[in-house]
Amino acid sequence: MPTSVAHQSVAQLGGPVSVLVRQKKDHVTLNALLEELDSATGAAQDEVLVRIYRLVFPHAFAEEAVLWPVMRRVLADGEELTLEVEREHQEVNQLVERLDGMGHDAPDREAVLGRLVAVLREDVRDEEDELFPRLQDRVSENQLRALGVAWEVLRRTAPTRAHPIVARRPPGNVLAALPLSVIDRLRDLADFAASRGQAGMKAPLTAVSRGLGRASRRVESLPIMRRGEDESTRYGESASGIPLGAITVAAVVSVTLWSLTRRRA
Repeated sequence: MPTSVAHQSVAQLGGPVSVLVRQKKDHVTLNALLEELDSATGAAQDEVLVRIYRLVFPHAFAEEAVLWPVMRRVLADGEELTLEVEREHQEVNQLVERLDGMGHDAPDREAVLGRLVAVLREDVRDEEDELFPRLQDRVSENQLRALGVAWEVLRRTAPTRAHPIVARRPPGNVLAALPLSVIDRLRDLADFAASRGQAGMKAPLTAVSRGLGRASRRVESLPIMRRGEDESTRYGESASGIPLGAITVAAVVSVTLWSLTRRRA
């Protein structure tokens, strides 16, 4: 039986640049955050959840665009293996979307949160114990390092929030990466400014974030963003158009308000 990535050294995994080392590092960080989440409540719980989201969504997006196509190419059962993980990723997206619409006192919040933690832990186990050792057996260390560079570049520029409608496979997810990443990171900026700025800035910045969220939903609902999707991970309805004007206005307002906040601070 292949040795789990969790039990291999950096050298065994191909060196610090290897995609397996980068993946393992993120998994260690995720485990620490999940442990922190276990004892967090109220606003502190929300803060930990945001840190988890900012870690797992770019991480998974890069996997789906860079790693899983390679696994489907080099493994006879790569289709089955990667589809199972894509379903886990899809469930995470949908669970986070549900949590985002819940208050702390919602009766089913704990159940949804518990399921989210369980799926995240299951995803890590599947990758470290089965997928990555199988990949390690089929590609060279040089290839692992090249994949590591590609994965890291995409991870650093990938969307940072849940997008359950977007395809979990190329070309849909690749086409969605740039517009959704821009919108997500503008929302992150607006949310951060709202939490750290003066009281009078919170309401307009929150409104900007919500407007960008609506624009994001329209973008991810475009039919082209679903290309390559397996039917078992399909979700939601298609949108008829993209509000480019709304996105542009929201982006300008977000950056302007952030600049004002920085100056006043």
